[in-house]
Parts: sequence; C-alpha cells; structure tokens
Amino acid sequence: MGTMARMTPGARVAVVGSGPAGLYAAEALVKQADGDVQVDVFDRLPTPYGLVRYGVAPDHKSIKSIARYLQRVLEHPAVRFFGCVELGRDLTRADLLECYDAVVYSTGAMVDRHLGVPGEDLPGSVAATDFVNWYCGHPDAADHGFDLSVEEVAVIGVGNVAVDVVRILAKTVDELRETDIPEHVLEALAASRVRRIHMIGRRGPAQAKFTTKELRELGELPHAGIHVSPEDMRLDPADAALAESDRHVRGNVAVLNGWTGEPPADRPRRIDVRFWRAPREIVGTGRVEALRLERTRLGDDGRVTGTGEYETLPVGMVLRSVGYQSVPLDGVPFDERAYVVPNQGGRILGPDGSPVPREYVAGWIKRGPTGVVGTNKSDAAETVRHLLADLDEGREPPVRKIEELLAERDLPVVTYADWLNLDAAEIALARSLNRGERVKLARWDAMRAACRPS
Repeated sequence: MGTMARMTPGARVAVVGSGPAGLYAAEALVKQADGDVQVDVFDRLPTPYGLVRYGVAPDHKSIKSIARYLQRVLEHPAVRFFGCVELGRDLTRADLLECYDAVVYSTGAMVDRHLGVPGEDLPGSVAATDFVNWYCGHPDAADHGFDLSVEEVAVIGVGNVAVDVVRILAKTVDELRETDIPEHVLEALAASRVRRIHMIGRRGPAQAKFTTKELRELGELPHAGIHVSPEDMRLDPADAALAESDRHVRGNVAVLNGWTGEPPADRPRRIDVRFWRAPREIVGTGRVEALRLERTRLGDDGRVTGTGEYETLPVGMVLRSVGYQSVPLDGVPFDERAYVVPNQGGRILGPDGSPVPREYVAGWIKRGPTGVVGTNKSDAAETVRHLLADLDEGREPPVRKIEELLAERDLPVVTYADWLNLDAAEIALARSLNRGERVKLARWDAMRAACRPS
C-alpha cells in the first residue's frame, strides 16, 4: 500500500457514475492509494447511489440500506460529488482527460433489450426499466403515463426485476404507503384496476433467473393469490439433475411447485407464473389489446424452439423485462454486440486491442449486467489496481482544474452538501405526509429547488 502511494503522488481521478460501481471504485482508489488521491465523482442526476436509489424496489428497505455504506465513501475528505454534470452534454471525454490523471467510467446498463416482435411499439407496450424508474422516482420518468385502468397485465421475463414489477402491481396502496414511492405514483397505484398479472418465461423453471428469496415473496402477498400450471413445472432429465445439484435451482423449483394448486379464491388479485411460452406478437389497434404466445420446448441443442401451439392472453399492458444493455459513451470505445466497453481487467482497449492510456471501466459497462450489488466491489477493486499500477510517478500533471472548467461553462453543479439538502427535504416530506422514513421528490424542478432552499 505504502509503495503504491509513493508511485502515485497526488493523483486526480474522475469517476463517471455515482452508483455502486462508481462509489466502490472511489473507495478502492482512496484505500489502495493510502489516501494520496483526489477522486471526483460525476453524475448527470442531482442524486447519488444509482440503481440503489432508482433500481431497488421501494419495498426492499434492507437492500436500499446499502446507501448508508456508500454515503461514507462520499463523505471521505478525498472524494467530491459533482451532480447534474453529464458526459457528452456538459463535459467531453477530452475535457476529463485534460483535468485528470485517469478516468473511470461506471455508467451501468441503462436500457432494456427489445423482444423483437410485431406490435412492440404499440402504446401499452413498455420497457420494465421505464416502469421501475417511474415507481422509484427517477426524474426522467416522473411524468410517464402507464394505463393502470386495464385488468390484465403481462410481464415478460423471469428475473428479479420482473418479480419486483409483479410485486408492485400486486400490492395494495396500504402496503406501499410506508415506502419512499413518490406521492403521485402512490396515487396512480391507488387507482389501479389491475387484477391479474401474468409473469412469462420462454424457458422452464430450472432456467429462471430470479433468486429464491425474491420469488418466495410473491407467495407472501396477503391480497394476491399465485398459481403455476403443473404442466409448466415439467423437468427433463437434465433439468431434474440441475435441480438436484444446484441449491438455487432446487429452491426455486420447490417454491414454484408449492404454487401448483389453485390460488385462494378470496384474494382480489391473482398472479400466474407461466413457463415455456415465447411472445410472438403484441396485438392491438391503436394500443395493446392482447399478447400472442407460442408454447416452447428445449431442443436437443439446448436452445428454445417453438412447438406451433399458440394462445392469446387478453392483456392491456405488456412490460418487457428480458435484460439490460449499456449504451455507448461519447467518444469511448464500445462493443456493439456485447454492449460493453472493450476492456481487460478494467483497462479500456482500443480498436487494435491495446490498452487506451488513462481510461478505465467498472461495473456493468465493464462486464455486462451480471452479479448483485456487492459484485461491483471486487470488480472495482480490480480496475483500480490496474489504474494505480499504470500511473507513472514522473507523469505530467493535468493541464487544468475541473473547477475552472465548470465555472467557465457556468454549469449548475450539485454538490454533496446540496444533495444533503435534498435528502433532508425528502425526509421532511415523509413526516408531513405521515409516510415512513422518506418520500422521494421525483421532478427535476422540485429536486433542484430542494438542493438549494432559499
């Protein structure tokens, strides 16, 4: 540790993105450089914590508590927060390289993958990330409209995001009142007429991506019954062997098998988990009216294939949750097939395969949307080890300071102190509404005003 600090005296590093990946990178920089480093964390939003704030479901308070750990990173004397500063709009890649010894990009995976079926662009066909952003209070989604007057909804996907979406749709407003859901979202959910939710997977239960803990929560909802068709629970010999050997698969199969009886008749809402079905068409004239599915099976090559047997569900909204992908950053190399920045251990690689000097990646934009929140810690540590090893003791210092550049462009930067004002405003709002620990402010103007109260 001490040797590394002597090799990198007074390094200045920019981290783009203040989610777990970015803040774990900031933490690793401070620790591995023995504090002899200045880390500036940039985010296009006025709020830090990324997916911990805008991706974790509001009723999952234990996971959201990770923010308290990340808060300590932002409060380290060697770390500064620059909110409302967007790469490509306010600062360029060249600007950052002019002001810092090194740059770490950790912007995550921000868009949903598409289904690629006819009718996907109809009103009522929605990316799950848009719906999640809306109920999590992301300012970009504050005014999104979702037609919750429909009685049946399909959620395509069998991962944890799909489970979160199903659970939020299936809960009553009283069950959500103590969460940090924005007030206007709570009002919309209170008026919801959704009574039946179909969660649909192309493959079988052994291939489902949700965790057993998340899955089990669906069966604990007091106002929603849940059902799985016994036919959907069939396991071929390979899947049966997997269920025997893999604890995660075995747990999921056991929970799902417990739901093969009919759901309680006295519950106002119903969840149907459907496996072995692939969406083939979203049907409607002017908006979503139905979803056409084809029953599937696994071929000899292990790939999903259609059986030619179809069914149509009379749903009024389709939410796709079939994976995330990153988007390119302005001027930064990008692999259009893998949807990541090409890299080796976090070192960005150029078109010729050689490392790009002084530029690094961490998190989903480095490895793809895999792992849990904690996975980002070891991932960031690896990137930072390479970054510090690459810094040359005799390097030329950056040619200018970021403070000068931001002042020159008169950018309305949100500082960490400003964020604390916003944080306090949300806590006060919850108190005034008699609603839990906090209620999120979700609109840009309200968030900016709370950052700098008069």
